[in-house]
Amino acid sequence: MTASLVKRTVWRSSARQFLTPDLRMTLLLLLPSLILMIVVIGYPMIQGFWYSFTNGSLLKAGKFVGLRNYGKLLSDPPFWHALRFSLYFAIANIIGCYSLGLGLALLLQKDFPGRGLFRVLLLLPWIVPSLVAIVSWRWMINDDKALFNQIIVFFGGDPVYFLSSSNWAIAMVIIIKIWRSFPFMLLSLLAALQTIDRTLYEAADIDGATKWQSFRHVTMPAISGISVVLCLLMTVWTVNDFDTPWLLAQGGPANATENLVVLAYRYTFARNDVGMGAAVSFVTLAILMVIFTVVLRLQGRSADGT
Repeated sequence: MTASLVKRTVWRSSARQFLTPDLRMTLLLLLPSLILMIVVIGYPMIQGFWYSFTNGSLLKAGKFVGLRNYGKLLSDPPFWHALRFSLYFAIANIIGCYSLGLGLALLLQKDFPGRGLFRVLLLLPWIVPSLVAIVSWRWMINDDKALFNQIIVFFGGDPVYFLSSSNWAIAMVIIIKIWRSFPFMLLSLLAALQTIDRTLYEAADIDGATKWQSFRHVTMPAISGISVVLCLLMTVWTVNDFDTPWLLAQGGPANATENLVVLAYRYTFARNDVGMGAAVSFVTLAILMVIFTVVLRLQGRSADGT
């Protein structure tokens, strides 16, 4: 009894020290947001995770089947194709939109006539709703009478059927995604560039550094942190991009532009297999979590100099 009483006393004392008035007020103020997040995010995720272990459809709940959905998925060739395309899609988009965004951000730091107008115009691909933007692109490349083919024919070339060839369809999906994504990268990198201390460039000039050396040893280290965050965000947004491959080519031709999100959609709504669709979604989530963990850990080691 004495030992139990001592333990309870120690626990209460520790709780009082931990739950200070400021902390209690903070938790009280956060409570509505936490409840909202649990209801809006937590419960649907838990329910979706449960569905991935069932054989349910859109019309019935289904029964528990354990890991069978995941086993079927890992032996399904379309899943591996969708995974490869998703990774290729993400890497190509990150390289393209980061290079374009950084180049334009460096250019927009210069003082030239109409700079404000150019900043606004370059944000338009990001501002325009994806449905409007992608459908407009589809009209411009859809067939031999589309705008791009009329230009090609005008200069003596043969029409290119962009959405009938797998290679051309993949290329167009990537180009349109880069076109839609680079304004966010541009805006974020431009803000990061403006926070760099100008005296660092002055010191580099005094030391005789070239423009390339200043960029390599001053600019890039200064924006490396935000660059990693932006690339991780762009990875998530690209892997989870349903609009571009679906609105442009419905994942075709011959599933060439089918990524993991489109595959999950097909399983759920075209094949009426909610369990497999949920399994694809949570495998995608697991892959993204692994990527995040590895990249952030490598960044932490680099920052520590180890």
